[in-house]
Amino acid sequence: MLAELEQEQDLLRSDDAPSSLQYEDSDVEEEDVRRQAIAEWPDLSSKYMLQQRAYVDEVRETFEDDADVMDPTMVSEYAEEIFEYMEELEEEMLPDANYMSKQTEISWSMRQTLVDWLLQVHIRYHMLPETLWIAINLVDRFLSKRVVSLGKLQLVGVTSMFIAAKYEEILAPSIDEFVFMTDNGYSKAEILKGERIVLATLDFKISTYCSPYSWMRKISKADDYDLQTRTLGKFLSEVMLLGARFLGAKPSLIAAVSMYTARTMLGRDWNDAFIFYSGFTEEQVRPGHNLLIEMLRESSFVKLYVFKKYAHKKFLKASSFAVEWAGGHTHAAGFEEN
Repeated sequence: MLAELEQEQDLLRSDDAPSSLQYEDSDVEEEDVRRQAIAEWPDLSSKYMLQQRAYVDEVRETFEDDADVMDPTMVSEYAEEIFEYMEELEEEMLPDANYMSKQTEISWSMRQTLVDWLLQVHIRYHMLPETLWIAINLVDRFLSKRVVSLGKLQLVGVTSMFIAAKYEEILAPSIDEFVFMTDNGYSKAEILKGERIVLATLDFKISTYCSPYSWMRKISKADDYDLQTRTLGKFLSEVMLLGARFLGAKPSLIAAVSMYTARTMLGRDWNDAFIFYSGFTEEQVRPGHNLLIEMLRESSFVKLYVFKKYAHKKFLKASSFAVEWAGGHTHAAGFEEN
């Protein structure tokens, strides 16, 4: 009997014996890899995120796209090549996500204040959405290359908006109006000098930046351009403009996170159609979604202009709905439809 027990113990100790502990260790290791990938977001180069990318490629091979061949404005015969080119430009136009470590007088909170002020200027002068995104991209890329004093930070912001408006708008505000925007804090000569410095520092690269709205329009095809989702998504994308954690995220990823979060808030899924048009799985965008919800839950968020802007009925009171949803209420206030 003793010999039989010793044989059973030898079997349990052998390498060939199945071990529940080994399976548990494997699960723990996999979870650690997943957590590390989330911590590194928006860097999607980890092994875990590359596995998600493989699934995106699989969906793109099998999904049947209903091309808009009858709508010449959609240029369906060139759309794929256009977006491939835009993806190449994304990397080139990204700012340094850690540029604040090189600055001596300004901080992330000061940048947030500047961006929130630019949002006010942008809506006050009825400028196009892309103008705002170009301006803030110019600000961040300039601050990635030049150390700026606190007294000149607003000058960088207003100069970037001046450049973006001249590039994007049909009728751009005059330089006198930009001086007025700063309460005469800077003169016309200072803004014009700032324009030369910004453009020279960035090698005049403006047109190669594409805002998240380009990708949001593409993603919207998955839900037949639903107005509620698009409006809520636009609000959420502008919220991400304020967050330092999103600085390293490509515009296509910003668009995917905003649309995913909008659909989640509206109780809708992220199916293969959205993976196909966005190029991202739920696992790839969920870390950004969680960071975005954290921003909405901050008590000071409702004091920001971006909240006040989208609380208007014109924008379906999207910000009020999103903040209430983020607060964890079971029944958020109804999202306005008109």
